[in-house]
Amino acid sequence: MLSARSLFREIFDNDESFRLFCSIAASGETQGGWENGRIAALVPESQRPLAAKIARHGADEDKHGRIFNALLRKRGLEPVEIPHGTDYTMLLERHGIGLAHDKLRADEPLTEQDIITYLAHSRVTEQRAADQMRMLRKHFGDDPEVGRAVQMICNDEDNHLAYCHEELLRFAHAGHGRAIQRTLRECALVEIGVHRDVGLAVMERMGRILGWSPTRARTLAAGIHSLHGFERMGGWRRMVSLKMPQRRDALGGPAASAPEFA
Repeated sequence: MLSARSLFREIFDNDESFRLFCSIAASGETQGGWENGRIAALVPESQRPLAAKIARHGADEDKHGRIFNALLRKRGLEPVEIPHGTDYTMLLERHGIGLAHDKLRADEPLTEQDIITYLAHSRVTEQRAADQMRMLRKHFGDDPEVGRAVQMICNDEDNHLAYCHEELLRFAHAGHGRAIQRTLRECALVEIGVHRDVGLAVMERMGRILGWSPTRARTLAAGIHSLHGFERMGGWRRMVSLKMPQRRDALGGPAASAPEFA
């Protein structure tokens, strides 16, 4: 029977599919680390207290990239080049979601609206990341090879999500509520399409590596399209709601190290 656990078990048990999985994950996390680092450096003077939290977010993402690369090294594997169509962060930028890299490479301070855009983008993408890591923790949290990494990253993603909720609510209380909701909705509707496209591209490549039958490949593709349909019909709303998190000031301290993955 096809299930999330059996699917990922098959991917993790094959060196080439595991190599692709970890390479895609490491690339996305490292890119996120760079983006957050640049945003932290360009925070406007009016929001300087936020810079340390953004930098902590970036440090966590960098750490996740190192963790995925360390999982590869443990098997004696090298990262593979990211196939066309599987680069989630790059495709989001191409669709105008988040802050353009040209802006981040410049030395001009960002505006408060830029920070709101960044936080709204993060609120949406961190929901996706948190959902995916919770799923992996449910099925592989006690796995001897990947369990420790999954638990560590899952905890960080929950912190990132809590931080986005808290900071966006702070801006909403300062009078930016309508702009925040508009930006969240725009981000979410684009993200669900990008997530579908990346999911199809990744599964197509995994199918080639693992020799899936046409029937199995079509079944998995149908599942991805079904999820997108659900999200298009209203599932996206989970990505745009805001509530004060139980974890307050979740990124208020230094990033936790991961020496066993260094």
